[in-house]
Order: sequence, then C-alpha cells, then structure tokens
Amino acid sequence: MNPEEARWRELGLWPLWLPRQESALPRQEAPAQAAPELPLDQAGSAVSEDFVATAGWDELQTLVSQCTRCALHETRQQAVFGVGDRQARWMFVGEGPGAEEDQRGEPFVGAAGRLLDQMLRAVGLNRADDVYIANVVKCRPPQNRTPSDTECAACMPYLRRQIALIKPTLIVALGKVAAHALLDTDKTLGALRGKLHHWGDIPVIVTWHPAYLLRNPADKAKTWEDLCRARHLLASPCTPRDGSADTADT
Repeated sequence: MNPEEARWRELGLWPLWLPRQESALPRQEAPAQAAPELPLDQAGSAVSEDFVATAGWDELQTLVSQCTRCALHETRQQAVFGVGDRQARWMFVGEGPGAEEDQRGEPFVGAAGRLLDQMLRAVGLNRADDVYIANVVKCRPPQNRTPSDTECAACMPYLRRQIALIKPTLIVALGKVAAHALLDTDKTLGALRGKLHHWGDIPVIVTWHPAYLLRNPADKAKTWEDLCRARHLLASPCTPRDGSADTADT
C-alpha cells in the first residue's frame, strides 16, 4: 500500500470512486435539457418581463410552460406555445387555446384550425412552411370564454418576444381579441378591417377568427378579401404607414 492510499484509508475516504457496477447509489438519468433558472418578479409568481424580453426560443418555451402570471395556469392541461416556421414571413395571431388545443399543446387544431388550414392553402401557404401561428394567451380560458384584459396583458410579453424572434414580414390578427391586443385599441373588428395597421414596423392585417366564420359562414368572403390584401401587401416593394386601406383588387 502506498503512503497516499494509506492516508485516504485512514480518513475513511478510500476508494476515491467506485466502479459504476459496484456503486450502491441508484442510477439516475440526466435530464435531456436542464430548464433555465427562472427569476421571480416582485410578486413572486412570474418571471420578469425583462427576462422574457431576452429569452431565446428554448428558454421562452420553458418560461411559457411554467408560467403562473395569471389564474389560467390553474385550469390548463398544458400551455400552448405556438407552431410553424420560426423564420416565417407570415405570422397569424389568434385569441387563445380551446379544449383540443389545451389537450394537444398546439394552436388551431380543432374545427377552427381545420378552417384556418383551408384558408392558408387558399393563398398558397401551410402551417409548416413560411407561417407561424400563435395565440395572445397561451392557456385555455375555462369554458372557452373570451380571455380578460388582465389575462391578455399577462401573456403579452411572451407574444412580443415571439414576434421579436421571428421578425415576420406581416402579421394577421385573427379576431377581435388579437386585434385589440396587438393594436392597443378597443375599436370594433368592422372598423379595423380593410385598413393597414402596424406593430412597430411590421404591417398588421385584421380579419375574422376562424371560429367566428364557422358560426357566420357568410363572412368568409370578407376574410378572403383580407387574405388577398395581405398576399398583395407581401408582394409590394413597400408598406405605407399612413393607416390607409390597401386597394388591391380582390
């Protein structure tokens, strides 16, 4: 026995390690990816907006999945983050998850989602290519009620960060809740349709939510006009910021 080993044995610290098969400790699988440390705000119930504003994609998705910024987290099955191309030119923003979205963790997968897919195909798009789809609120409101202003405000930092990461060329606001949240207005959807709005430097087109169209199919023609206007806008060399209506033939 060499002197170094004798000292370790005297201290009761020999052997310095055990072969894996001899270890008495149960083996634990390392997590595939450690969740980021989430600093709490002054209320102690949600991460700070400054932290959200600097998050990358994986970090942001973790923040959303663990969010407790409003009471909606108490009844959700899972938070619904978003889906699609993270370098998309088109970004579609809806209201919030429904029952099927809450179960599957993906926005617009129910009947309204199938109609949205048809709308996308009509203008040559699909949800996996050059399109990103998200909601204002990431958790399902009970009984699919309209999310409150407080709930929308609590979730807006996540949506703002998604927009900042994607840098879309165009945003389509689907329905009144999305339009009000993005444009900070309380105007009716009828007053907002047909006009060019902006989120910063990004043009915003407002149209009906697919769930509304399922109940009011006569307004599908108006939505088709809005989508044609959006498609024409993307093909234009510039996007004026005077708030005037796009006069594309539809």
